[in-house]
Amino acid sequence: MYPTLTEDLARLPELLQSARDLAARELTGMAERPVVCLDRAPDRTALPPEGVGAEAALARFAEHWAPGMSGSAGPRFLGFVTGGTTPAALAGDWLTSAYDQNAINAADSWATDLERETVSWLRELFGLGEAHSGAFVTGATASNMVGLAVAREWLGERSGVSVARDGVAALGPVEVLLGSAHSTVLKALSVLGIGRDRLRRVPLLPGNREAVDVDRLAAALEALEGRPAIVVANAGTVNTVDFDDLRAIAALKERYDFWLHVDAAFGGFAALSPAYAHLVDGLDAADSVCVDLHKWLNVPYDAAIQFTRRQDLQVKVFHNASPYIGLPSEDPDFLHLTPESSRRLRALPAWFSLMAYGREGHREIVERTVALARRLGEHIEQTPGLRLLAPVRLNVVCFTLTDEPTRERVDALAQAVTESGEAFLTPTVYGGTPGLRAAFSNWRTSEEDVDRILGAIRMALTKA
Repeated sequence: MYPTLTEDLARLPELLQSARDLAARELTGMAERPVVCLDRAPDRTALPPEGVGAEAALARFAEHWAPGMSGSAGPRFLGFVTGGTTPAALAGDWLTSAYDQNAINAADSWATDLERETVSWLRELFGLGEAHSGAFVTGATASNMVGLAVAREWLGERSGVSVARDGVAALGPVEVLLGSAHSTVLKALSVLGIGRDRLRRVPLLPGNREAVDVDRLAAALEALEGRPAIVVANAGTVNTVDFDDLRAIAALKERYDFWLHVDAAFGGFAALSPAYAHLVDGLDAADSVCVDLHKWLNVPYDAAIQFTRRQDLQVKVFHNASPYIGLPSEDPDFLHLTPESSRRLRALPAWFSLMAYGREGHREIVERTVALARRLGEHIEQTPGLRLLAPVRLNVVCFTLTDEPTRERVDALAQAVTESGEAFLTPTVYGGTPGLRAAFSNWRTSEEDVDRILGAIRMALTKA
């Protein structure tokens, strides 16, 4: 064995303690460190020919790279829709790396059984029935892609072809209908060979909404004259967390032939709260569902889950045929269900967090962060120079400048907030107007954090 490896193995407990101490220092100071680092990164160095050993590598990282890590795990990083990592999920993630399981099949460990248990818990959490099978994937991009890949195979089934065998050309033109589209849906259509331009946008409801007009959707389906289609519905849009009427869309399946895919990347967590569960009423009727877990479940990147009613078609798309693997069984291994063959045991951090805090703990995170978003929204409305672009429907506050909300002025406001070190928000455009989004999904965020965020925005307003 290489001598440095031998030395590191002999001192492994001490090395892990050193890593633990660094992590503890970073997390303990997370609430007070600048949320984003704007300093220039260190110059790149040459690869060490002999290596310095793990302890020296840790010291080098702590000195040169750790100061540049963002506070995205902390309470005032409101960009994109970014969760943190609960203590239990962090413990599970460390053990995931320690055990280093390749969760592809049940041949050598209980890892896949643990994933199946976690999937069943999540299915219950989101109000899905036994007809939905699930598997862990990397994120919403992969989850949407898997769901739409199964939908593509379903379209082939309706036409008497197998896209998995014959290729997408055998399918002919595909109709994909939706109201509001997340960028990952467009990416999935490109990767799957369906094409971004096959997406047909259906008009939205009037009154500053991002939800699809179900009557107009019905008219678009009627115009297909019986041809099968894919309908993508939203359970939580990224700008304003608007929800399509899933129950009404699902009811259209009595008259029209379509696959219903629901992008519930973070809005699906509304199911945890009695106050908001009505927003996802009808989710169980979906043929495939995307939910991102490194958002509101607050497990580490990367983790998402994909559900579908047609696991048989999923196996046709993703099965991995090899002499040393074998064919899929009635209860297929996960390597036959997702794009990856080698798979990190992403289920373990989720298992830890669900076991540690249960339904009620995660319900509290959802309801508290929604309340905090509404608190910020109320203060935005009361702040001269700012206005909401849409009502605060759940956990995202979308707002802009009252006067001259140009891209340049809004970007300047965002930059000033970032430079304060107090918060991080992401720019957006809503209804043609440039604005900012503040997305609340971190389990640490408190009312005090909201006050600090508001203070940073108001201070930045004087510079915009």
